[in-house]
Amino acid sequence: MIKGIVLGPVQTNVYFIINDDTKECVIADPADSPQVIEGVLERESLIPKGMILTHGHYDHIAAVERLKKELKLPLYASEAEKRLLGDAELNHSLMSYGRGITAEADVWLKDGEEFDLAGIHFRCMYTPGHTEGSCCYLIDSMKAMISGDTLFEGSIGRTDLPTGSVPAMKQTLRERIRPLDDDITVYPGHGGVTTIADEKKWNPFLGGEF
Repeated sequence: MIKGIVLGPVQTNVYFIINDDTKECVIADPADSPQVIEGVLERESLIPKGMILTHGHYDHIAAVERLKKELKLPLYASEAEKRLLGDAELNHSLMSYGRGITAEADVWLKDGEEFDLAGIHFRCMYTPGHTEGSCCYLIDSMKAMISGDTLFEGSIGRTDLPTGSVPAMKQTLRERIRPLDDDITVYPGHGGVTTIADEKKWNPFLGGEF
């Protein structure tokens, strides 16, 4: 099961990817308000086992430091996103929050790398475009994908921020997103949940070149 809440100044989706048998979970993109995230864990009797990041922008990482410190949770992130995660100017935290926010992963993931957390099997798929190190996480057992700011319902992530790239995004959509199975449910970084089938049908960025 995947549950989501919306946090932070730009309404970022934070997901709890839950093992229904054990109540263990993985937190995807702990965006902000760590006390709210901790409240969900307590209220739902969830046992957090780790955190995953889709990319390094400030609005997806602001709760990482406190959760790592207080809950001793390992952080997983794309190895290609090291630069953005480590630079408060590039990830826009200095400009947006007035303070530098950075994050250091405990596990740096390579493209296609598979791993298990909370008894759930994940595959990291690099999807550069929104940032150079953006990635999505495929969860085959749930027919689900955590897409971050790569793919939204009816749209895609912007490419004009530091390390973003239109050519990289075009290649990602063509070679990584379009070939995915239609029945995959997509959990994006902002906005509503969707499916690959619906995005292939209605998303103008998947229907043709942009």
